[in-house]
Amino acid sequence: MRFAVYQISRKGGREKNEDRMGYCYTRDSGLFALADGMGGHPEGEVASQLALQTLAAMFQREARPRLPDPLRFLHDAIIAGHHRLLHYATERALVDTPRTTVVACLLQGNAAYWAHCGDSRLYLVRGDKLVARTRDHSYTELQETLAHVVPMHDKLNRNVLFTCLGSPGKPVVDTAGPLRMHAKDRVLLCSDGLWASVADADITEVLARGPISDAVPELVERALRVAGERSDNVTALAVEWDGAEVSDAGVSTHALGEEVFASTIQASLGGEGASGDELDEAEIERSIREINEAIQRSSGRRR
Repeated sequence: MRFAVYQISRKGGREKNEDRMGYCYTRDSGLFALADGMGGHPEGEVASQLALQTLAAMFQREARPRLPDPLRFLHDAIIAGHHRLLHYATERALVDTPRTTVVACLLQGNAAYWAHCGDSRLYLVRGDKLVARTRDHSYTELQETLAHVVPMHDKLNRNVLFTCLGSPGKPVVDTAGPLRMHAKDRVLLCSDGLWASVADADITEVLARGPISDAVPELVERALRVAGERSDNVTALAVEWDGAEVSDAGVSTHALGEEVFASTIQASLGGEGASGDELDEAEIERSIREINEAIQRSSGRRR
């Protein structure tokens, strides 16, 4: 399995960054995920981190070195993340439960599988065409989908979701796949801080040209410029299938043993004295840089 990956997160105009992203892989399977902690509820950054930790832990346990049923894994792991948030709130006697959206993609064999809950999105671009995009679990998206069936005249707030992890009811988890991947196909996972400011056509156009190490920062900076001082957190993770030679973060897993597991997802929430802003900006960026450099050196030795 060969892929290139690039990821970046910016706090924007918010006091803290409640987005989290990361990926893990074995010899035969790769999991890429992004979560966006929800404002208006406590500890959004904890919610998004716990969701990703749950996904990574289950992936490490079950991908030996591949998953027997990728779609079932995605569904069950996301639901497990939901239950972990409920347990976290109960343990701490919180009046409200931390909540988050999540989107995750599995690459295994020659196929992609994905799942999401909420309005963090997946885009799959082939050449200069948008092949697939997740549909948000928002009333706005539902309104647009049903408009030709049931007339709806009032425009709804795009921020109002009808499902997420940590909500009182069972989350809605949509899954898709398998979709056969072609060489140079690109998958983008992003929070609403990006897609709310950059149109789908522009996301597709930027992602289709040049290396993803250029495209992803360009999209994030464009979103920040458009949104201005009131920008939401903006987070994006892109993967290019079979593209290790075109990125600074190329990964080739062929030489890995069956028990080898690698992950960029933090195993803990950080020390008690850690500053939220330091974790959000400097620590995340430093971790990503160090991981990408290590992966580049490792993959260079294997080729």
